[in-house]
Amino acid sequence: MRAHQIMTRSVISVTPDTSIVEAANIMLKRHVSGLTVVDETGKLVGVVSEGDFIRRSEIGTGRKRGRWLRFILGPGTSASDFVQEHGRKVSEVMTPAPVTITEDTALAEIVDLMERNNVKRLPVVRGDMVVGIVSRANLLQAVAGLAREVPDPTADDDHIRSRIIDTMEKNDWCPFGLNVIVRDGIVHLSGVITEECARRAAVVAAENVEGVKKVHDHLCWVDTMSGVYLKSPEDDDLAKAS
Repeated sequence: MRAHQIMTRSVISVTPDTSIVEAANIMLKRHVSGLTVVDETGKLVGVVSEGDFIRRSEIGTGRKRGRWLRFILGPGTSASDFVQEHGRKVSEVMTPAPVTITEDTALAEIVDLMERNNVKRLPVVRGDMVVGIVSRANLLQAVAGLAREVPDPTADDDHIRSRIIDTMEKNDWCPFGLNVIVRDGIVHLSGVITEECARRAAVVAAENVEGVKKVHDHLCWVDTMSGVYLKSPEDDDLAKAS
């Protein structure tokens, strides 16, 4: 999937001269956590978000740096803090020259950019003009939308088993001696793992195959040094109950 398939097209923008109070009220009224900032020609020049309103003098949340830290950071940092806390216009608190994407940017790259730059939204541009915005909420909606896809008509037990095996065997955490039994969409996994994280990965891999209704974990854990053998938690619970 790409940006144009999930982005919000009706982008709410303000100008650099918009007041802080007006920008805050727009966010509250429109139920958004960020706004793009454009100049008089419509060119993107920045982004302002909830995070830019956290450190404000009006609510007494300005930074209180110790004398020694102020000395180390220098007067430039104190001056920047003052502008952030007392600025009256969007241009004084916004993030200038924000990271942007295009309509054809793949979702994997979008997520990577968000994580690498520690941002929650990315403006979508065509040239210098904003045509949309992709936020974490858009990504969440994309994930939720997958549940509404048309069921796979080939999701019978044999196909399910083959797909689970194919998925797991591509990974280095694949259980040794993997065995998969599928009956009416109910999956039973057995084999040997040497790390507990592989157990969860195996179960998740099976759960993600179309047609799977439930996964039973019979994977046993073995310590490669001592040879200690432990049943799966599910099998252990069944043994105690019997």
